[in-house]
Amino acid sequence: MPDQPQNQSPKHMHKKSFFAEILSLPNDSTKKTVFVALVLCLICSILVSTAAVALKPLQLKNKEADIKQNILAVAGINPEGKNIDEQFKQFDVKVVDLNTGEYVDNIDPDSYDQRKAAADPALGVPIPGEKDIAKIGRRSKYAKVYLLREGDEIKQIILPIHGYGLWSTLYGFIALEKDANTIKGIKFYEQAETPGLGGEVDNPKWQAKWIGKKVFDDKGNLRFEVIRGQVVAGISGSEYQVDGLSGATLTSRGVSNMVKFWLGEDGFGPFLKKFRSRNKTK
Repeated sequence: MPDQPQNQSPKHMHKKSFFAEILSLPNDSTKKTVFVALVLCLICSILVSTAAVALKPLQLKNKEADIKQNILAVAGINPEGKNIDEQFKQFDVKVVDLNTGEYVDNIDPDSYDQRKAAADPALGVPIPGEKDIAKIGRRSKYAKVYLLREGDEIKQIILPIHGYGLWSTLYGFIALEKDANTIKGIKFYEQAETPGLGGEVDNPKWQAKWIGKKVFDDKGNLRFEVIRGQVVAGISGSEYQVDGLSGATLTSRGVSNMVKFWLGEDGFGPFLKKFRSRNKTK
C-alpha cells in the first residue's frame, strides 16, 4: 500500500473549498441562490460607489454650469451658442452679511455653499416662527449676490431666493435693476410643484409678468405680492402686484412669501437699502 503524505489525510485531500461547494449545488438550491445574490449585490455596490466617486467632479461642474446658466437667463442674457464661463465674467460675485448688508471679504464666493451654511450651527441661524414666512426653518448668516456690470456701472443685482410652496422648497433667482427696486426677472432652477398648476412657476409667460414690477414704495416699504387672481392694470398698487397661478393658490402664496422674506429685513433688505444709499451718493 502506497505511503500517504505525512501531513495529509485522504479526507483532507478530497475536501472542497467553500466556493466550490456552493457552486456545485443545484441551481435551484436556496443556499446557492442566496450566495450568488449576495455576491452580485456586493459587486454592484462596489461599482456604483466607484462610479459615484469618479463622477462627482463632473456632477459638481455640471451643477455649477447650470447655476450660471440660470443666472444669465434671469438677467436676460441668452448664452446659447456662447461659452457660459465667458459670459459669466460680466458678473461680480460677492458674499454679503445678511445682518449688516455689508460685503464680506474673508469668505471665498467660489467655494461658499449657502445651503450647507444654513445647516451649520456656526454659519446658520434659526428663523423665529413668526418671521419664517418662507417656511425654511434656518438661513445662512451670509449669502451670495451677483452684480452684473457694464464697465464701472452695476446694471443688475441677482439674488438667490428659496422658500416652500405646496409640495417642495423652490430654489431660484430674482433679478433687480440698478435701482434695487424694479424687477428684471425671476427664475427657478429647482422645484417639485404640481405640473400644470404650481409647476407653472417655470412658465416663461408667467415669469414675464414680473418684469417691471416694483418691490418697495417711495418710503422704502416692501409692497410686492403675488395676488390671488389677476392684477387690474392702472389701479393703485398694481405696480407691486403679479398675477397668481390659476389653481395653485398655495404655491402662489409660497412664492409671494419667499420674495417678501428674502427682500425684507431678515433677508437682503439691509444690503438693498445700503446699495440704494450708495448709488444715490454717486
